[in-house]
Amino acid sequence: MAVCAQAQTPQQWRDSVSTLIEAIRLHPKNITLKLQKAEANINLQQWEYARDEYSDVLRLDEHNLAALYFRAFCHVQLNHLDMAKADYQQFLSISPRHFEANMGLAHVYQKLGRKADALDQLNLVVQLFPDSAEAYAGRAAFETEQQQYDVALYDWDEAIRLHPSEAGYHVSKADVYLRQGRRKEARAALDAAVANGVPRASLLDWYARCK
Repeated sequence: MAVCAQAQTPQQWRDSVSTLIEAIRLHPKNITLKLQKAEANINLQQWEYARDEYSDVLRLDEHNLAALYFRAFCHVQLNHLDMAKADYQQFLSISPRHFEANMGLAHVYQKLGRKADALDQLNLVVQLFPDSAEAYAGRAAFETEQQQYDVALYDWDEAIRLHPSEAGYHVSKADVYLRQGRRKEARAALDAAVANGVPRASLLDWYARCK
């Protein structure tokens, strides 16, 4: 459920906002127009205006999932983390299997410093989406940050198994090995990336760190 950032210039987005403001003045309860204006506000990084527009939508339709999801996103940009958490939780009470909202809530827990809640949420994401490389990668990144290297390596391996051509997963696995001083294993992880189609030239800096 991502905003589709079309190939428009900032001026074109500003023109869209002006047009939509006039349309909303004529049709103040038109949810589609309000969502379109909020999207333009997001593309202009006008977080407060977008948040307020989504709030107006939710006053008209308290279960509008697009408004809940993107208002949570705006709250994160504004560092209103408790409000973001509340919006993600309300969203997930309606649509519990939404991948991005689950990951968004985990991210908010991390930013709040609620590490146990963040890990619980990431565990739930892996449980809900066992075939998602992104789910394992999200948990692995958190575990790496917490210096839980053994479990991080397991999750990077799972992410690689599910998406072997993703260079970032191989590099992240090599990074864990390097943090442990295991340069031989780190080089082997990079070799595995090359074997899976990642251009060796793009990994030269990482290979240098393995010497």
